[in-house]
This record gives sequence, structure tokens and C-alpha cells, in this order.
Amino acid sequence: MRLTESEVASWVAAAPAGAPGLFEADASTTTAFLEHGERLLADLPTPPERDESEHEAAAAVGAALHDARERFLAAHAEPVYELLTDKLSTPLRVEELLDRAAERFPGLVPDTAALAAEHERPLADKDGVEIAQGQLLGHVLSSPRTGTHLLRAMLRPTAAALERLDDFSATGELDLETVLVRREGRVGTLELRNPRHLNAEDDTTVDPTETAVDLILLDPQIEIGVMRGGVVDHPRYAGRRIFGAGLNLTRLYRGQIPFLFYIVRDLGFVNKIYRGHGDIEKVWIAGVETYAIGGACQLLHVMDHVIAERGARLYLPARKEGIIPGASPLRLPRSVGDRLARQAIMSGREFVAGTPEADLICDEVVEAGEMDAAIARRAELLTSSGLVNAAANRRAMRAGQEPLDLFRTYMAGYARDQAHCQFSSELVRNLEHHWNR
Repeated sequence: MRLTESEVASWVAAAPAGAPGLFEADASTTTAFLEHGERLLADLPTPPERDESEHEAAAAVGAALHDARERFLAAHAEPVYELLTDKLSTPLRVEELLDRAAERFPGLVPDTAALAAEHERPLADKDGVEIAQGQLLGHVLSSPRTGTHLLRAMLRPTAAALERLDDFSATGELDLETVLVRREGRVGTLELRNPRHLNAEDDTTVDPTETAVDLILLDPQIEIGVMRGGVVDHPRYAGRRIFGAGLNLTRLYRGQIPFLFYIVRDLGFVNKIYRGHGDIEKVWIAGVETYAIGGACQLLHVMDHVIAERGARLYLPARKEGIIPGASPLRLPRSVGDRLARQAIMSGREFVAGTPEADLICDEVVEAGEMDAAIARRAELLTSSGLVNAAANRRAMRAGQEPLDLFRTYMAGYARDQAHCQFSSELVRNLEHHWNR
């Protein structure tokens, strides 16, 4: 069915003007408008099958949907969040929050069916329906009241970790397929195992990684957390450990990595490494071998001690990827200074372990084959003065460097901007030019 210009114009003209003081009435008229717009989009062919006029119609409808959501959320984000969380009495993870929002406010964010249909398409053929998720989360995080509540909800242990805690406590090891977590004495080690993709992160690793971080934090026998990359079998690196190759660009290009990957990752396990569960936090060591690219390099910003193999490459290929490198724009300048951070993020500057510039990121540099001994030695030194002292010092340093409110403000903008980056034509072009072999 062909969508005519007059149909689009008639629908856009009916956009609700808004009633800031009348939440229920505004919610009713806005969701009706949004649902109508979604039906107009559904009448169009899929993106690769559209002609020029149909692409223009889709863009016009998409822009009007975005504007209507923006107007509604600017006026009512807090009441929306209050309703979804039972007046902030129910802590919800972002996934649960968005599921409830899709059910309670149709059209405000994509529902399960819309997300499933979008997931089947390669990145270049998506309509970008997940941008609406970034809109909602951006507004929620912009409010000190609702944003702080959401951040604290994301710091809670996951249900998956709580279900596995007894088994892990008893055996000291748990294989989560793409992640292995084990306890050896007082040390809990999280090993990322995605060898086919050189230990890159993707939708198959984010949940197991958070489960492993939770288990390390929850197990009372563990005093130190260690993150390492597993051994890979790639011909170029066969038998070597790789800390991480960043984002799995193959799955990204194929459309298999959802927008929420970025949000769940940085509000979830990355923030838990940095802040613990709120009442429980532990010291973390990173053992970096071969290289730490992109997201793997981002993880170094939240570690208490970074041990790197001499010659290991550390860099953020954000310029080539076309996305925001997590919280690196917030955190990297604290380590290397503003100018080097700008060069790393905007121009792809690399740091090589063992050089003066990399010493600003790495605490220790070891020769090949010395990593195991170095981790054991450092873990002993870090726990010698007691964990209470270590946790107190971490909190004291965060108070001046990155209080929760600063992180909340950063993530509010990140949620909006990353959503637009994820579904931009520039990202697709960057992937095809730099990464599509």
C-alpha cells in the first residue's frame, strides 16, 4: 500500500499540542497519535524495498514521531517513570522499564514485536525504532530523582547471578559460555571467551559478563576481582590471550547488536566494577595481553590496577566506528589529560604498553609470560591492608572524580546520542569502509 503525501501531512497536522499539567489526558492523545504514525510506517515496504518518495514519507513520519515523543517526555518523563515503577517503590532494570513503557504507553517505545522485526534486518536496513528507547532513557536519566533511582536499580545483583550464587560458592567455578568465572583463593577471575571474534564484546557476552561481575562481588570468599581475556585460536594469535577486541563489528553490521547493549553494558557490569553493588565493592585488576581495543580499553578506566604486557596496544577506534566509546570521554581525560584523550577518541591515537604515554593508563608493565605471577603479586599487595580500607579509598576517590550525579548527567546525553549514532547512515558507511573485509 502506497502512503501518500497528503496522508502524512494530515496526520502530522493532528499532532497533539500537549497539556503539561494534565498527564493522563496528554498520555491518551499522544499514544493515539503515535500508534497512528506507527500504522502509517507499517503500510510502507521495508527500507530496502522503498522508492525515493517512500523513503521521504518514512523520514517525515519518523521525524513527527520523534517530535511527539520529545514533547511528551519533556513534560511528563517523571510521571511516566513514577507510574512504571509504582512511585519509585519497584526498582526496574532498563530492559524491564522499557517493556513496561511499551505496554503502558503504546508507541512511546517499540514493543516486543517491533524489536523482533527490526532485529531480523541488517543495520543498513533498519528503521531505527530503538532511537525511541534512547529518548525515554535520556529523559529519565536527566532527572536527578528518576535518574538516580534507575542507576541504583542497575547496580543491584541480577536475578541470573542470585540464582547461580550457591553453585558458584560451592564449586568456585562457573562456565557461562562466553565468560568463565572462577575463584582461586581470595581472587575471583572473570575471563572473556569469545575466541572466534578475538574476545570482542557483543550481545552474547554482555549478560554473562554482568553475571560474572555480580558473582565476584557477592562471593564473601573473594577479595579481589581480576578481568582477563581468554586464549584464542586465530592463526595470527594462536595460543595467546587477548584482553579484548572491542565491539563485535560483524554482529553490529549484521544488525544483531541492539541499542540497549550499550546502555545495559555501561549501567550494568562496567558501573558495577567501578561502584560495586552500592553496599559491596571490591578492588579490580586488569591483566592486559596483546591488545585492549575499544570497549576493552574503556574497561581500563574503571580498574584499580592495570597490568599490561609490554607492547600491548591500547586504543579507542571511535573515529572509524562512528559511535561514542562508552564513558571514555568522561573518564579517559582523568588518566591521560585532555589533549591526549582528544587525540585518542577523535583521531584514533594508540597507546603502547611500555611507553611514557601508556604509563598514564597502565600501572605495571610485564614481559610476555609474566602476567600470572604479576597478578598474584599485586592481589597480595592490594589486600594486605584489608578490604575495608580499600573500599573506603575507592569511594573517597570517586567522590571527587566521578560522583553518581556526574555519571547520571553524562549517561543522559549518551543514551540519546548513542541511539542516533547506532542507526546513522554514517556508521554503516564507516563499517563498510574500515571494517567490512
